[in-house]
Amino acid sequence: MKFTLFHLMPYADLDLDAAAAYPTAWVLTPNHLYDPKKGAKLYNRYLDELELGEALGFDGLAVNEHHQTAYGIMPSPIVTASALARRTKTAKIAILGSAIPLRDHPLTLAEEHAMIDNITEGRLITGFVRGIGAEYHAWGSNPAFSHERFHEAHDMIIAAWTRPGPFRWSGKHYHFEYVNPWPRPYQQPHPPIWVPSQGSSETIEWAAHPDRKYTYLQTFSPLKAVRRYLEQYREAAARYGWTASDDKLGWAIPIYVAGSDEAARREAKPHFEVFRNRLLRMPIEMLLPPGYSSLESMKGIAKAKAQITGDITLETAVDMGMFFCGSAATVREQIGAAWRDMRVGHLLAMLQFGTLPAELTERNMRLFAGEVMPWLRQLSGGEGGAARAA
Repeated sequence: MKFTLFHLMPYADLDLDAAAAYPTAWVLTPNHLYDPKKGAKLYNRYLDELELGEALGFDGLAVNEHHQTAYGIMPSPIVTASALARRTKTAKIAILGSAIPLRDHPLTLAEEHAMIDNITEGRLITGFVRGIGAEYHAWGSNPAFSHERFHEAHDMIIAAWTRPGPFRWSGKHYHFEYVNPWPRPYQQPHPPIWVPSQGSSETIEWAAHPDRKYTYLQTFSPLKAVRRYLEQYREAAARYGWTASDDKLGWAIPIYVAGSDEAARREAKPHFEVFRNRLLRMPIEMLLPPGYSSLESMKGIAKAKAQITGDITLETAVDMGMFFCGSAATVREQIGAAWRDMRVGHLLAMLQFGTLPAELTERNMRLFAGEVMPWLRQLSGGEGGAARAA
């Protein structure tokens, strides 16, 4: 198992009382509640935390993209990845991911990702996403064209990286007389591609296709849903005639480690519940606008979401396998049991969430990296390794 430190960069200084007047922290909460002086401190704090992740031995550092929301003040993962590119030396930098169908000029993403891949001498992991439904409200983009634009933008970016230029691209949504990006990617034919998803059946099938075999990442979801989606990927790969290794599967989940189970739950509870019940919440029509997903995918996602409608306490989230929380020994047991069941090759650890302050975030990171991660590395390297690590 490999470990990636995944940061959402939330606006942790949100005035929760003022924000409570609005139905969601996405799109509708007015931006006068954002204080640039506080935001500046948060950006630099979060970059420090990501850089510390490399020092603590994480294999990768992951950033992502969201728009017009206090849930994550990272509208351009290119900016954060670029900031990390020169301040880190060994960790992979994963952009999870760029929302390619939102852009009218995805060729810029081909150029920007190639630049970061060159600056880091091949440490970039590229992530392609459609963006959740709220992003289409934020950008005024028609969600009915989401799949079409995603696939065409992806194909054009891959062509830009792999076909000798200049060449002409004339598709349904994108038209370029000259596709001839300088620079070309450092990694040939292109950086590894990961595909995060809420569980769309089309995304799973597309990622598993033998033309791609992209690593599939399941985002924050109950354990039962995660197991089902990862199994769908394995089944899709088998139908296409290949076996999906553990390295083709990943899972993003918030984690909190403290000196005891009681202390961990007490310290994490208010911050996790702000993350889940205030920052993440949005109306279903914003999460899944009409046309965004097929009927089949809508049914599957709705079934998974039905388990977690309304507010969820920390205790419920732990019971559902949506949050790992406790002493180092407890968290090792929680993650170890999940790994034995699902055999994921990548764990994306969300060690800051909601309003979790800097001192608790750093302690969480150090405890996870020092007392949980080595044990899990040995466990996933061989069942007998757990005993040696203990």
